[in-house]
Amino acid sequence: MRYIISGTNIEITNALQEKIMDKLSKLEKFFVAETEAQVTLSVEKLRHIIEVTIPFQGTILRAEVDEKDMYAAIDEVVDVLERQLLKFKGRLRDRHRNNSPFKEEFIKDIDQANDEESIVIEKTKRFAIKPMSVEEAAMQMDLLGHSFFVFRNAETEEVNVVYKRKNGTYGLIEPEF
Repeated sequence: MRYIISGTNIEITNALQEKIMDKLSKLEKFFVAETEAQVTLSVEKLRHIIEVTIPFQGTILRAEVDEKDMYAAIDEVVDVLERQLLKFKGRLRDRHRNNSPFKEEFIKDIDQANDEESIVIEKTKRFAIKPMSVEEAAMQMDLLGHSFFVFRNAETEEVNVVYKRKNGTYGLIEPEF
């Protein structure tokens, strides 16, 4: 795997880089050598945040962890990524059957595993999407007490999603075709 390590409000020392590469090397058993892992470290007050994104063939494997200690966050983010890979290995295998980004051993392991977990849609909801501004959508989301809100952006006429981030700020998802 190739690693792209960047930081915000933190100096990326050699020791930190070595720790990240050492811990993320546990994931190398799953991916081919050309796979790229993007690692972003940041510090906000007493929170040490690590975000790891591994894009491969239209799928994105991502985990974000915040701890009081950066080294503990690194340990935890690798555990989260490994759990995600193992949990969704059947679906990932089916999706990437041809021209797979995974190592052959991982695919054989996936084929042998009996993946009993499946996604169950418990409820379907339909609603009218009216045009509104991003600020109005965020206010509507807060009034409803939801963590996200789907709306038609009055400026672009496209369906957007506004959501509440972990740090209390808002995010906007805009489709890209």
